[in-house]
Amino acid sequence: MAANLDGQLVVAISSRALFDFEEENQVYEAGLQAPPAAGSVSKKDAAYMKLQLDRLDVPAKPGVAFSLVKKLLAFNQAPEVDAEAASPNAPQQRVEVVILSRNDPVSGMRVFRSAQHYGLPIQRGTFNRGAPPWRYLKPLHANLFLSAHLSDVREALTAGVPAAQVYPHSVRASDAHPHEVRIAFDGDAVLFSDEAERVFQVQGLSAFQQHERDKAAQPLLAGPFKPLLEALHRLQAVSTPGMRIRTALVTARSSPAHERAIRTLMDWNVEVDEAMFLGGLSKGEFLREFEPDFFFDDQTGHVSSAALHVPAGHVASGVSNPAFPPPNYP
Repeated sequence: MAANLDGQLVVAISSRALFDFEEENQVYEAGLQAPPAAGSVSKKDAAYMKLQLDRLDVPAKPGVAFSLVKKLLAFNQAPEVDAEAASPNAPQQRVEVVILSRNDPVSGMRVFRSAQHYGLPIQRGTFNRGAPPWRYLKPLHANLFLSAHLSDVREALTAGVPAAQVYPHSVRASDAHPHEVRIAFDGDAVLFSDEAERVFQVQGLSAFQQHERDKAAQPLLAGPFKPLLEALHRLQAVSTPGMRIRTALVTARSSPAHERAIRTLMDWNVEVDEAMFLGGLSKGEFLREFEPDFFFDDQTGHVSSAALHVPAGHVASGVSNPAFPPPNYP
């Protein structure tokens, strides 16, 4: 019987999101810009491939999403289930991490070796030598895609997969909570649709607050990251000794607009552990105190502010990202 990932939380991640390949990426970018030598067929990634091969036995440093991946994989370290009591169709593990990379296959060897060095049980990956890897998200049934390439993130979101562009120079996650996966989400255009954000941008704060007060009992439509929040909620419900998930809603909303957000989560039967209604205050310092392994927001200004304190990623969706088509999420 063919292997499958049914019932697992599937995280697809690029090599630059998992590991710090920024120095190597500079070599790659330089190669792309270099003119071909006269009378030769240029392999513009040749210098990059050679550098990765030369460093094959040098583990790459952890990248911006390393902590998130390491902690999620720790959910697979649960005690073995009684073989007689277990369902024959039960998944053997709860979390699967797959590398989806624009790297070439040669450089992919270093990616896998680096994962082995850090004890990350990552066995699957695609290495596409510059071609967009997002098209493999569908057969993976991925719950999350993290990449440094904005175009891949946009395509993934269009396909209905929760996705974010990582900011590689974000501050790395704190090691203060080794047994907790901490994830923070913005609300509008991330967990929720951008309906209310559109009112705010066109009509202003007063109209936004009145709109949300009038519709407090009407749940917001789902945003691109609702499926991920639901998947995390299911993972949290599984008893795993020594590991748990803590989530936070971190939003510029304030009273009275807070009520619709809370009632929407209640309607979805999904809980968050913390909710911060900041009324336009900078999110960065609040996130610094929450210490998430990752924070997701649709506005680049908020992501840049957050990246000074925590790992952060840009969800390129909604009215704040006009190149993105109107959302059509279930």
